[in-house]
Amino acid sequence: MVRTIIPIVFLLSSVAITNAQDWTQWRGPNRDGGVTNFAAPAIWPEKLKLVWKTPVGGGYSSPIVFKNKAWVFSRQEEKEVISCLDLKSGKILWSQSYGVPFKKNQYATEMGQGPHSTPVLYQDKLFTLGVNAVLSCFDANTGALKWRKDFGIPNTSKMFCGTAMSPVIENGNVIVHIGDDIKGGLMIAFEATTGKEAWKLDCDGPGYASPIVMTVEGTRQLVTMTDKSVLGVDVQKGTQLWKLAWPDEWNENIVTPTLYKNTLILSGVRKGTMAVQVAKTGAEWTTNQVWHNPELTLYMNSPVLDGDFFYGMSAKRKGQFFCAEAATGKVRWATEGREGSQASLLNAKDALFILTSDANLIVAKKVADKFQQLAKYSVADSATYAHPILFGKRILIKDNATLALWSVE
Repeated sequence: MVRTIIPIVFLLSSVAITNAQDWTQWRGPNRDGGVTNFAAPAIWPEKLKLVWKTPVGGGYSSPIVFKNKAWVFSRQEEKEVISCLDLKSGKILWSQSYGVPFKKNQYATEMGQGPHSTPVLYQDKLFTLGVNAVLSCFDANTGALKWRKDFGIPNTSKMFCGTAMSPVIENGNVIVHIGDDIKGGLMIAFEATTGKEAWKLDCDGPGYASPIVMTVEGTRQLVTMTDKSVLGVDVQKGTQLWKLAWPDEWNENIVTPTLYKNTLILSGVRKGTMAVQVAKTGAEWTTNQVWHNPELTLYMNSPVLDGDFFYGMSAKRKGQFFCAEAATGKVRWATEGREGSQASLLNAKDALFILTSDANLIVAKKVADKFQQLAKYSVADSATYAHPILFGKRILIKDNATLALWSVE
């Protein structure tokens, strides 16, 4: 039987960008780790220059940047804290906090107590989603609380580390995925300005993944991993369009989906990496497997796409950096291993940046023949699970206690 699939047009969502260095949500303007404005030096220095370092607290949440300010969501003792800093000096301009008691699962004692979710900035409003599923809207300029939704403490029988998804803005709504593996999940869109519920969808509980938004055959849809599946959801109506089974024995579906032309690249630590094409035939949506590489297993890191190749960190051999073909899943190169437990990747114009969880910032060439390291720097005194931010000649790094600005000059 021959099937004809209508050509599909995919577009990633983005928050309005008015300044070249703005980084206002999870993994940047397009939620894909792409950097367009980093000015790489002709010769990489032996060491980076520390511009400032400010104590802000722990947590894995990544900072965000808009114009001359940075915001960071962290934990200080039994509180979750959102702080606004002057990007030039590192001075804290304002800080707000609220009590967050959180009891980790016995199998997650080595993991932090959150927060894990990266804030999102939209029209002078800052949205945070805490480890106990508390969604807050703050005035980004003053820190004043605009509205708040408390969804209750998630069950940690398998969702060991609590809430982790990073909210996304679409159609003037802030969308969150909350719940757990016992009660199931809800995907809810709230009007960003008022906090009024726009739509709600009963669905599988969240894993730890954060969504992207894309357009398929004229339908704008949110795509995310749940604790058991991958979902496509109509962002205007809040209806489920399609569902792909993606079970994991520990519900550790963490990796943000990656978009390559008309396919989605998905990965899991026990599932391998797969590319699927989302298509519509009549009124029915389908997901068709393009390729599957069971040996390419991503755990906590999300890959970055550069042309026809994608780069990431496999969980094999205690951590391997790799380059693979996006069209086939074939691995072009992989390092020997023992690179660490986790790494955050950013794709800049002139280089690939890899921040490992043991505070090493690695700069490498984006080539498909072999791994070529350009530079390596130690950038913190404690673990670095948050994504870095690159702009101009500066690098913003969040570790388990501080936020620091480094310069390549």
